[in-house]
Amino acid sequence: MVTIARYLNLTLVVPELDKRSFWADPSDFGDIFDVNHFINSLRDELIIVKELPLKLQLKTKRRLYSMPPVSWSNGTYYLKRVLHIAKKHKVIHFNKTDARLANNGLPVQLQMLRCRVNFEALRFTPQIEALGRKLISTLRKSGQFVVLHLRYEMDMLSFSGCTHGCSDKETEELTRMRYAYPWWKEKEIDSEVKRFQGLCPLTPEEITLVLKALGFTKNTLIYIASGEIYGGERRLAALKDAYPRLVRKEKLLSPDELRPFQNHSTQMAALDYMVSVASDVFIPSYDENMARVVEGHRRYMGFRKTILLDRMKLVELLDHFQGGAMSWYEFSAAVKEAHQNRMGQPTDRKIIPGRPKEEDYFYANPQECLGSKGGLRDIL
Repeated sequence: MVTIARYLNLTLVVPELDKRSFWADPSDFGDIFDVNHFINSLRDELIIVKELPLKLQLKTKRRLYSMPPVSWSNGTYYLKRVLHIAKKHKVIHFNKTDARLANNGLPVQLQMLRCRVNFEALRFTPQIEALGRKLISTLRKSGQFVVLHLRYEMDMLSFSGCTHGCSDKETEELTRMRYAYPWWKEKEIDSEVKRFQGLCPLTPEEITLVLKALGFTKNTLIYIASGEIYGGERRLAALKDAYPRLVRKEKLLSPDELRPFQNHSTQMAALDYMVSVASDVFIPSYDENMARVVEGHRRYMGFRKTILLDRMKLVELLDHFQGGAMSWYEFSAAVKEAHQNRMGQPTDRKIIPGRPKEEDYFYANPQECLGSKGGLRDIL
């Protein structure tokens, strides 16, 4: 949105966050990000204001022109369609802002601005940053650590329809929830088909086998970045047994330190984000938004090791191994071979003309920005 406003020479109002999601988080933009830093650090590019001027507030109370920009649009769409609307109505409200700008085909200056916004202008509030730094410092005192972004939470399983490893009762509960949210458009989902296509998050039990196969030993310090795991401690039992040094923010911080963040899942996720970027190794079990942005941020900070799991290949290998068709040695060797070139190394973004959903996400691999980065601020 910053990049679009800059391209069209428009003033940007500090964003409002969607509060209708499953998490029902009442946090505003300023509860998560340092608003003054956001505005001031981009002052040489565009004007950002905290709210509309009074005259325009009165005008928009009568009628506010609201629209969702077309997904994955290029600069021509915004120049020819959106700018005309903005000039006519003076104020334009984008009611959807996810994936509204193309991954590719934009001027390099705009791509670099996207990086500057995402990785430098967006800084968490001082309270979040201080607690995030404490988490990182505590972990580093114990040596190197791995962050496992275990996306095995109720909302993800319900939305994706992925129920492998769940009981019939849990499957029914997840299905009911999916039908209860009208903005989740896909309702009838075949879980096993999606799993074989690599479109499901790996289960905690599957992740345990994959970590072992990749060579992570029992004494590896693993930080779990996630909300509440669906199925609770029962589903984490195998992972805890294999990796006793398994920790979460709730274990490393006191209840008093976490109390201001309780019932604010986005602020809790911000703590996980900081730890994920700073970790020695980052492993996401599913490539949704946060995991992809962490991946890109780690590339931006010097290609830090990120293991990008090939879920479609892993499901095939896991089923062969668990079905007795492969020995442990064969399984481990195959897992390692499949991920030799999936460690966050420099690589070109995959471009698929006309199919932007299937190509590599800009923020996961912002290759235009990965040269000299000048005074880049580290996370710690």
